[in-house]
Amino acid sequence: MGKATKTPEQKKYDKVEKKHETKRPVFKNCIKAFFVGGIICTIGQAISYFYIYYFNFTEQTAGNPTVATMIFLSMLLTGFGVYDHIGQFAGAGSAVPVTGFGNSVISAAIEHRTEGFVLGVGGNMFKLAGSVILFGVFSAFVVALIKTLLMQWGVI
Repeated sequence: MGKATKTPEQKKYDKVEKKHETKRPVFKNCIKAFFVGGIICTIGQAISYFYIYYFNFTEQTAGNPTVATMIFLSMLLTGFGVYDHIGQFAGAGSAVPVTGFGNSVISAAIEHRTEGFVLGVGGNMFKLAGSVILFGVFSAFVVALIKTLLMQWGVI
């Protein structure tokens, strides 16, 4: 089947629509996402140094408690409605770091709390986050498999 051609009226409408379309400030949005994501990562690094300095973690072992702390903080800020404002301002800059994961989990829980704790909160909490966990675990498996094969073949 071929592509449907547009009528002259549809083409005229497309021109009018394009003329009145609101232009998105893509460069400005990228700058905001970059700086907010960088600030979030800087906070994460400060928390990591906190664990290293005060609790004698190493750089390797401080990662897990740092991630857990960042997720907890994003969940707390989401619960108080602060993280939504950060997300509106920064866009992907707040969604890409691990804090976006915590925000997605708690947002689903808040949205479904009227349905009860088991069916509402428990049943819907990991709807979005479940796919993130699944693909994260699968990606880690694939990378580990590739690394193992490369080590077996003497490449690395």
